Amino acid sequence: MKLVTFETHDGARHIGALLAGEQTLVDFTASDRAPHLRDMLALIDGGDAALAQARELAAKPRVVRKLAEVKLLAPVPEPRQMRDFLIFEQHIRQARATRNRLAADGQPTDPAQIKLPQVWYEEPIYYKCNRFTVVGTGTDVVMPGYTQQLDYELEFGFFLGCRGKNIRREDARSHIFGYCIFNDFSARDQQTREMQGMLGPTKGKDFDTGNAMGPWLVTADEIPDPYALTMVVRVNGKELARGMSGTMHHKFEDILVHVSKDETVYPGEFFGSGTVGNGSGMEFGRFLKVGDVVELEIDGLGVLRNRVVAPHPVTHQPRSV
Repeated sequence: MKLVTFETHDGARHIGALLAGEQTLVDFTASDRAPHLRDMLALIDGGDAALAQARELAAKPRVVRKLAEVKLLAPVPEPRQMRDFLIFEQHIRQARATRNRLAADGQPTDPAQIKLPQVWYEEPIYYKCNRFTVVGTGTDVVMPGYTQQLDYELEFGFFLGCRGKNIRREDARSHIFGYCIFNDFSARDQQTREMQGMLGPTKGKDFDTGNAMGPWLVTADEIPDPYALTMVVRVNGKELARGMSGTMHHKFEDILVHVSKDETVYPGEFFGSGTVGNGSGMEFGRFLKVGDVVELEIDGLGVLRNRVVAPHPVTHQPRSV
């Protein structure tokens, strides 16, 4: 199923699933008052029984809405936790080479000469994202006022479907609930500056509307091989790059094994793949400007579309006494 979270005309938040043709959807929330159909986290928490009921409602819809008449939100508007990984070697090499070229500091500018630390090959490296800055497809992304180098990132990831700890590799795939596209918008100039402090990233990644997800959450059964997906990025309708999901060095199974070592992971947590090779402007020294429309498309997962808009003016209201 392709699961969605959306707002109706009166601002109510519902969940549902796309129907054949992707022009209409079945409204789970309006069809049944069961607690596990009130929002996407509740559905994930409900496990196999909740998912089975959702499938029944999708097979025999009671309340159907036109997709064009609702506002799609991120499939999970507030994930319980977000981790984003760095598992595509080509992206790292190309991004660092371009950074060195722009800095003109004598560091290697040939991607083949970029040396990655051994630990990167040994374990999947990640940081934790701001889960409160998530937006869906069609929502404008506000360029932070402190950057001149806003960038897109062509990624996808998965939501965890069940609790686990010390997960075995052979069991890892069974913990995945579903997949969606992820655009981790990044302020590259800020990110480059703050990473010199040997911790982060922080404001290079954390700003309102900076984490775009969607357009829907595709259940794992519809993506039998997450390592055979073509990934494409377009800006203003022009294709800029494409890559393959299978080029990741660490697989999603490796990620779950690593993160769950002596740590419990929970349903509704999100794990991002990091940027596929060629999947960011930084790799080519080009950045976004106000008005640009970014589209990420991945086989079976749809198209995630967001427009970049100018920073909102800051107004200071005097406090009343």
